[in-house]
Parts: sequence; C-alpha cells; structure tokens
Amino acid sequence: MKAMLCREWGAPDVLRLEEVARREVRPGEVRIRVRAAGVNFADSLMVGGTYQVKPPFPFTPGLEAAGEVIETGSAVGGLHAGQRVLAVLRHGGGYAEEIVLDAATVVPIPKAMDFATAAAFPVAYGTSHFALTHRGDVRPGETLLVLGAAGGVGLTAVEIGKALGARVIAAAGGADKLATARSRGADELIDYRSESIRDRVRELTGGKGADVVYDPVGGDAFDQALRAVNWEARMLIIGFASGRIQAVPANLILVKNISVIGVVWGAQTERDPAWMSRNLRELLAWWEQGKLKPLVAQTFPLAEAGAALNALLSRRYAGKVVLET
Repeated sequence: MKAMLCREWGAPDVLRLEEVARREVRPGEVRIRVRAAGVNFADSLMVGGTYQVKPPFPFTPGLEAAGEVIETGSAVGGLHAGQRVLAVLRHGGGYAEEIVLDAATVVPIPKAMDFATAAAFPVAYGTSHFALTHRGDVRPGETLLVLGAAGGVGLTAVEIGKALGARVIAAAGGADKLATARSRGADELIDYRSESIRDRVRELTGGKGADVVYDPVGGDAFDQALRAVNWEARMLIIGFASGRIQAVPANLILVKNISVIGVVWGAQTERDPAWMSRNLRELLAWWEQGKLKPLVAQTFPLAEAGAALNALLSRRYAGKVVLET
C-alpha cells in the first residue's frame, strides 16, 4: 500500500508518496482502508520538526482519517469489517491508503456522513469541545471571542460556542471569511484586516470585554485580545497559526485575574482514549441533530499532500482541507 513519507524535516514539499509494507494487526487493533484524511496545522509542525511529537524517520503525518474497517484484531469488540468509521492518530499516520491503530481510537460514523466530512471532524470539533467545556467552562450568556474564526478549528468553536449558549464574536480576515463565520452562528464580526480587535470587542461589549478567548492564531491577534477581556477572563491557547507564539505579560493577567489556559486535545486523547470516543460520539449526535455543519473547503488527492498543507498554511480557505485516497 502507499503512504506519504517524511524522511527529513522541512516544508510540506519534502513529503513523497511511496510504497510501504503492511503490518500485522494486533489483538486490540483494527485495519482501516482510508478514504479521506484531515489536514491540520499540527501536521505541518510535525513535518517541520517543531511539533511536540517527533516520530522517527521515515514517518507518515496525519492526525485524523475516515474509511472502512477491513480487519479487526482478536480482542476487538463493537467494530467489524465493512463498518464506516473515523479515527484519531495521536502520532500521525493518516496520510496513507491504510492505517492500523488501537480500536479504542476508532468511532463509527453516521450513515449520512460522507468520508471527507468525517475526516474533517474529530480534531477540530474535538479540540473546540474540549477547550470550551473542560478547559474554558463557557457558560450561557458569556461572551466568547473566537480568533481565526473561519479556519478549520475556528469555525467549530463558533458552532460549539453557540450550542453552549454563548454570545460569539468572530474575528477573521476578510468579508468572505466573516460571512462563513456568520453562517455558522456568529453574533458579531470583526475584520482584523481593517479593524482593531481590542477596540471593537470593547465597543461590542459596552467596555466590559470578552469572558473567554479562543485563540488558535497567536501573534498580534492575541496581543489585542488580551487587552479586550473582562474580569476573570479565560484565554484558551489552541495554537499559533500566525507563526508567532503567544507571549503573556504577567502584569496584564494580574490586574484582571485573567487565566491563560493551554488546550492540547491530542495528549488528552492519548491519556484516555475511551473519554475521547465518548465525546466524539456526543458530537456526532449533535451533527445528526443539525447543530454542527462541518465545512470542507478543498480536497486534494493523497499524492498532493504537500500542496494541501501549503494551501492550509496560506490561510486562503474558510473551513477544512482534506485529502482523498
């Protein structure tokens, strides 16, 4: 079978499609024929050698995938050959025609959900749900500011924030991206190409500021948001897609009792795969109820994984980028 391999640290273009050997399925594992794989910012960090997980060379990136079960280990119950599923791969591997992984990290998908949507689902929705509930404790009536609100994870934060009863302010670059955030339930919009995040949030909240900030961006957006929060606000650090990691001035978090909270869903799922599966099942039920509407912005063939990652990094697209095999 074929897989995209990384043999050296570098830009996404270092990835190459190669023939690789299939490995045996252990008792607690399943083999999946991959039909689609989600493309994430963390994949680019892994290829570049700057992710917290550094697999030995050669390795295959890809933290989420969807497809059909084709083989189960002797100790696996609840999954069977032919079943349509999504999977979470903490250490990568999804950019391949087949994957073998722990059955606890595999979740059946609804009949009406296509593979591209399923592959775009677990990391983004899992991260936002974990961030806004377990880490951020968002409560009905609070104001949630979502930075990068039209990106793969940002849109999911808008949707889940609304489902939790928050007033959502979406910040993104450009009218088209903001229109997408509005279509997912955002109450207020900030175009940070032409508006000050700090000034607009203060204006929209009557000077009080946001109660919770969801930040997958970092850089200047974080700096402005930190100066536009309410007393005892929670700053949720998801990532740093801008390229500049958030730096937190202690004096600013002191004067308003601000909490700066790290969000690392992947490591949490590794510690407790059963917890992750339960949460994804709940989110898939929300999808069936029409509460969540994943947006697949662009698909690429597996062989063009490098181009797909570059497209993601360009931030041209609202929504998720997906590989199809």
